[in-house]
Amino acid sequence: MDTIISIFTIIVLLLNFSVKSFAVTDKKINPLKLHIDSIVVDGHNDTMMKIIDETTWLPNIDIRRETQNQIDIPKLRAGNLKVPFFSAYTSAYYGNPNKSVSRTLALINALYWTEKNNADIFEISSTYDEIEKGILAKKIAAVPTMEGAYSLIEDNAMELLGQYHDLGVKVIGFTWNYSNDLGEGAYRAYADRDGTHSSGGLTELGAEVVERMNELGMIVDVSHMAESTFWDVINTTKAPVIASHSGVYAMKAHQRNLNDEQLKALAKNGGVIGIVLYPEFLTDKKETFIKDFVDHIDYAVKLIGVDHVGLGSDFDGATMPKDLKDSSKIYKITEELVRRNYKKEEIQKILGKNFLRVIKECDKLAEVPNKASNIRIEPFLEMGEIIKDGTPLLKAKIEGNEIDQAGFRIIINGIVHNPTFDKETSTLSYKIKNPLIEKFYVVTFEAKNTDGEIQRESRIFYNCEL
Repeated sequence: MDTIISIFTIIVLLLNFSVKSFAVTDKKINPLKLHIDSIVVDGHNDTMMKIIDETTWLPNIDIRRETQNQIDIPKLRAGNLKVPFFSAYTSAYYGNPNKSVSRTLALINALYWTEKNNADIFEISSTYDEIEKGILAKKIAAVPTMEGAYSLIEDNAMELLGQYHDLGVKVIGFTWNYSNDLGEGAYRAYADRDGTHSSGGLTELGAEVVERMNELGMIVDVSHMAESTFWDVINTTKAPVIASHSGVYAMKAHQRNLNDEQLKALAKNGGVIGIVLYPEFLTDKKETFIKDFVDHIDYAVKLIGVDHVGLGSDFDGATMPKDLKDSSKIYKITEELVRRNYKKEEIQKILGKNFLRVIKECDKLAEVPNKASNIRIEPFLEMGEIIKDGTPLLKAKIEGNEIDQAGFRIIINGIVHNPTFDKETSTLSYKIKNPLIEKFYVVTFEAKNTDGEIQRESRIFYNCEL
């Protein structure tokens, strides 16, 4: 199957490249060969929103085949987009963290469902090593991310953040345009204030989340933040950050774009801006083209250097330039960069190496967890399992030696519960008392050995009683 898809990719790319396009590029660089030889990384897409049923929130569209989406597996292969960042986007439930958790988990679950259905060619990857392994296996290395941390509040933030990390979430954008418990969003408005501007930047809780993300090797995404929040993040973080999908303010005066001082600070931090393809953030013209997008790349490269610029499409979350309708056409960016006399090494950095560097650096700065290798946890739940009982008994088999039975915990949506342990069956369990009221939940089973080392297993499950 991989061979067939690879052949299909090359054929599509060859057909898409016209003789005319090669004639206007630098003869020393073959754009097609350069694009195929590069690791292309895209910092943001909203495709998982497109594959779930909007009533049940269960996934029902397999992207293995051609779809109407801007991203599916054939299009990713045709565009040689090897490392797409799949976002779990939620903003509609400000003030309702339980529903925000549920929606976020629905989209993460959809990514796991996609992986399960396409395990031969699609793999969730959350570290540099996992991405490298996936690429070497000729798989799409799908990076889980979040846009809008409206589920994180004082009562659940640290534990729920740990559960998101367990699920592989690598990048978190704290806000969409609306503000929340972590900080001010780009519109400086709370959803329940009818757009009235609010003041402030990163909250105390937001700063704690930044610090914990640094420890976990997770990356803070500053796209959609108010400028005040951006500066507070820069002054708080000890690791590089990214702007997953933003434009250049000097090129288009939009509050979602980064100004020169922000871009310089991002570069000093070691971070990367993924230039967005959404025309609204690129130009005031009626029609937008790839050249307008690359104008933003040019400006950013001249201002802060080529090491801090990447791609952040916003596929399936926005309209696209007229000559780049979906991810199968992303090779046209390489063509335009060659036309503008960028060097091979510079193009490869923009296409993906810069984002990969940030991932690698954040991995290195993360604390190495003390995992209890002598303990094995086997939840009785499969990832994404549908539960018909509104007050289920959640269970996991615990095997190993030197287990500290006082160290057992069960965490549900960031809230810690005291479980029961049956020594005869080695089963850890917790019976939910009040009927479940949301669609999706995440449960974590945690055990500790006598040396204080911890083992955890987390599973998403679906409540079909609604």
